[in-house]
Amino acid sequence: MRNRVRTAIFPVAGLGTRFLPATKATPKELLPVIDTPLIQFAIDEARDAGIERMIFVSHPSKAAIERYVRDDTGLREHLCAKGKSKLADSLRDSALNADTHDIVFVMQDQPLGLGHAVLCARDHLLPGPVAVILPDDLILGERGCLSEMIAAYDPARAGHLIATMDVEPHETSSYGVLSVRARCGAMAFADGIVEKPAPEVAPSRTAVVGRYILDPAIFARLAEQPAGAGGEIQLTDAIAHGVASIGLAGFGFSGTRFDCGSKAGMLRATLHRARQDPQFDAVFAEYDLPAMLIAAE
Repeated sequence: MRNRVRTAIFPVAGLGTRFLPATKATPKELLPVIDTPLIQFAIDEARDAGIERMIFVSHPSKAAIERYVRDDTGLREHLCAKGKSKLADSLRDSALNADTHDIVFVMQDQPLGLGHAVLCARDHLLPGPVAVILPDDLILGERGCLSEMIAAYDPARAGHLIATMDVEPHETSSYGVLSVRARCGAMAFADGIVEKPAPEVAPSRTAVVGRYILDPAIFARLAEQPAGAGGEIQLTDAIAHGVASIGLAGFGFSGTRFDCGSKAGMLRATLHRARQDPQFDAVFAEYDLPAMLIAAE
């Protein structure tokens, strides 16, 4: 039980400036990939992984996220009264129910970085290691990325486990990159992590994406972590500080990752899902869109 991952943190306080004006009124996490908001994919991934408590680190201007996440019995009753019981059942199934999951919302009033967002959840954690899911890193596959990571997690080998993927050399300056000392199957054991290195100094091409399992010691470090790049508290810096004592590994997941924090990534994810649904075949034929155009990043 001590090493069981029971808590997941969802940092959703960002203002989504790359998607303005759409995100002026609608949180980025509620933007849909066809008909499913980004936050729903993250919630489903956490549920499938057996997470018991979900902590959403949000912003006061993004109340719509909490409304979406929680079950709305009034809306479901209205839909049933209109003869739309199937839709009501779908809404019930997608929402989080307080009877089956702990749901916590905390506010990050200032944009002080991912490390600060994770720290905001400190008072609400269940014992044991903690997962962090970034909803705009959409990972689609037969098995959820977090489920794969939890199955592989061994704190005796590495207390911090981060989802990783190999990127092209010119892309390293857009990611945190591991300094890999050994590889074993899907695991890349590291002795350091560098934030956005130039290609000529990058220690590897093993890049960090938005899934983490963190040893609880990370919170003590974050509490005293000085501001780093951009005046923000960087989660990467806190992870790097504990490499020698806690251990760090990257995990090569089996799914396909889409960077839905960018417009191009959101379009790729939408096309990818549409291509899997026959009802959109006529649209692809109309615009003569070959399969190569929906390749992941």
